[in-house]
Amino acid sequence: MQVIINPYNSPTRNCALEEQLLTERQDDVLLLYINVPSVIVGKYQTIEAEVDVDFCRENGIEVVRRISGGGAVYHDEGNINYAFIVSKNSAPALDRDFTAPIVAALQHLGVNASTGKRKEIRCGEYKISGTAAHVSRGRQLFHGTLLYRTNLQRLQKALQGNASLRGKGIASVPDRVKNIADILQSNEPTEAFLQKLKEFLERYYH
Repeated sequence: MQVIINPYNSPTRNCALEEQLLTERQDDVLLLYINVPSVIVGKYQTIEAEVDVDFCRENGIEVVRRISGGGAVYHDEGNINYAFIVSKNSAPALDRDFTAPIVAALQHLGVNASTGKRKEIRCGEYKISGTAAHVSRGRQLFHGTLLYRTNLQRLQKALQGNASLRGKGIASVPDRVKNIADILQSNEPTEAFLQKLKEFLERYYH
């Protein structure tokens, strides 16, 4: 498994990179990156039902649709994204425990993390990471967020859509969330925590 930090922070570019790694490479990659403020919407969702489009437009928050299912998530410079892009084996992505190395890394860094029923990552009653998956013919993508120092007020406002417009779209599942930095009572910058995460994951896979 090659662990890579992508320095680019464009949500459109990073969604495209995940898709490119899924369709055009054969090696296993764990991609880590940080996006500018944005909302990433699941493949089967109705944007207006999940996102306050006016709020996002007024605050320069980009709205991007990804290739995987699941619910809408908010990204900013305090959020760390991880994406496992690997060859498919006998167990499809939804059955493989891709959260295990992330949980191990968080526990090593002092967070009492565990995997929830929907393959989210939790610390006690709070969700700190949402995940989603996409399976192609020979490859699979499993990606998620890590709320490290995210602006939770903006997250809440950006993800307040109009449910009456949902139609047949998939609804996001609301949950209580908390930042990892608050759990750790840490002033460490997001980039420093990301580097520690990368170093642990490199040791995990070698």
